[in-house]
Amino acid sequence: MYLKRLILFSFICLPALYVSAQKSGIDSLPESQIDIPININLKPIFALAERNVDKEFSSPNYPDGWVQADCATRFKYHFRRSPLRMTMHGTLLDLSFTGFYQIVGSTRLCSGSTVLSPWSPGCKCGFDEPERRVDIGFKSRFSLKPNYLLQTVITRSEPIPRDKCEVCFWGLDVTKDVVNGLTAELEASRKAMQDSFGLFNLRPYLQQAWNMLNQTYTIPGIGYFSLHPKSLRMQNINAKNDMLNINIGISAIPVVTFQKEVTKTSSVPDLTPTATPGGFSVFLEAALQYDSLSRVVNGYMAGKRFDLSEGLFAKHIIVKEVTVASNNQGRMLIKVDFTGSFNGTAFFTGNPVYTAATKTIEVQDLDYDLQTKNVLLKTAKWLFAGKIEDELKKGTAINLTSYFETAQSSLNAYLNKEWTKGIKGSGSVKELKVISVEPLPQHILIKTSCAGALSVQVTQIDLGLKR
Repeated sequence: MYLKRLILFSFICLPALYVSAQKSGIDSLPESQIDIPININLKPIFALAERNVDKEFSSPNYPDGWVQADCATRFKYHFRRSPLRMTMHGTLLDLSFTGFYQIVGSTRLCSGSTVLSPWSPGCKCGFDEPERRVDIGFKSRFSLKPNYLLQTVITRSEPIPRDKCEVCFWGLDVTKDVVNGLTAELEASRKAMQDSFGLFNLRPYLQQAWNMLNQTYTIPGIGYFSLHPKSLRMQNINAKNDMLNINIGISAIPVVTFQKEVTKTSSVPDLTPTATPGGFSVFLEAALQYDSLSRVVNGYMAGKRFDLSEGLFAKHIIVKEVTVASNNQGRMLIKVDFTGSFNGTAFFTGNPVYTAATKTIEVQDLDYDLQTKNVLLKTAKWLFAGKIEDELKKGTAINLTSYFETAQSSLNAYLNKEWTKGIKGSGSVKELKVISVEPLPQHILIKTSCAGALSVQVTQIDLGLKR
């Protein structure tokens, strides 16, 4: 969802231009590279684990029931843990806690399975003195393969007893025996976790995300947005303390069309090598519609009077209507209908050119042809051109300076906000520019780019797990 929002941010680069990417032009655009470093606060995950891992363990039917190890020995115990201690560094998760235990045991004489004496009185460890302590831990190292297999290798640390446990019926330190019994339980737990989570296939989940990226989304008042993703990439997951850092990226050709495209399905591709992360650069095709430009030019030119006076030649014309289109030679065509001392039409042709220094699109290399029945005006066509050409250049010029400033300010404000609860963006748009301007039969095609940097901080995660 937030990656799609990022693409939409870049599209806002030229909202003043009515945008329409032609299917024939999609493949002509460079692939856009969008790299987003995501920082995830792991404290909510740690808190979830703390809530879902039992805090106390006891032998069956404790405190009344006994566990009989053999004919001669029986015991019962109570075990509780400290809060979980979880830290991450690189691709290693360290989970540890301190265990506090109490044990009661008794013994009797046996010969094989034959009982020779009653049970001795129960001897206690950790009841009349502080609970006995033992440090317990697991380590988990994980990696993500290009085929979306998340491989996890789980190891356990040897339990480290911090206190001795002596029981009266042996009169000996049985700490080692307790630790040995605990080690066997921990190893069984480690093997169960390794069997369950050692290799986890993320492809079905990534396929769902890939399908969403291939959908077409409505942008109210503008058209339909399609991302056209080509590949995904991800750097090895890296963590430090409570923060998990993931660099993800998409290669795509985002476009906006007037007609909704048919959603195409495809298999999610394997992950590709990671590119340099830290920013986004999106290339888009925008179209300045001729009818929209005609309205702008008409607002400037319609009704304007031009005096054509030089020597004995003293006449005037009034612009009636201006129509902007293209001609068969791939040049911009400006049709000027006029009245006044003369009636007729002038056809100007030129090339729209973007000047980065002034951030202006203007028509250059103007040439014209005059159609009128008046011979006098035809003989003075040079005078006509000199009077009207400068005004046409002014009327067709589009200065984007103030717009770029407004767009950059709006984008930066949107990037630096909390998009939804627990997910906050931080970044800036560093560059807004027009790459090229080309007159086509239906519109003026404007290739644009928008570049910047973005990081996403995730502080709250709903894993959908309830206890």
